[in-house]
Amino acid sequence: MKTKKKILFVCLGNICRSPMAECVFRDMVKKQGREEEFIIDSAATSTEEIGNPMHPGTRNKLNEMKIDCGNHRARKIQKEDYDKFDYIIGMEERNIMHIQKIVGEDSKNKIYRLLSFSKAPRDIADPWYTGDFDTTYQDIREGLEAFLKYLEKTGE
Repeated sequence: MKTKKKILFVCLGNICRSPMAECVFRDMVKKQGREEEFIIDSAATSTEEIGNPMHPGTRNKLNEMKIDCGNHRARKIQKEDYDKFDYIIGMEERNIMHIQKIVGEDSKNKIYRLLSFSKAPRDIADPWYTGDFDTTYQDIREGLEAFLKYLEKTGE
């Protein structure tokens, strides 16, 4: 049996963008009948929201899109996550910097910014500050679709 691809989505607090990416990606691969191919999780770079549930704006957007969001609780990325996951995907450049401070050197090229996979690489704005969960959802979906294409192209 093929080994599962382990994906960790990361943002600042793990209550908005990264759990949205986790849930949307889980939904996408499930609809393709590929959920058995992946282990999908999310984490924060800060300790501010540890143990807190998903932001209501994220939960509302996922419910609106009929995507299961489970019973998420925020957690912080740990140094050992670097060895546990094949891909560590931040939502913005600042996340990438903080991920690298936590896990150390990216010697195995596992750390990416989500929209770097898309045709229009950019940061995903934090809806905790913008209040715009619709744009965040659209940007995350764009990044995840491009990420899936990247995995297919590389044979993963």
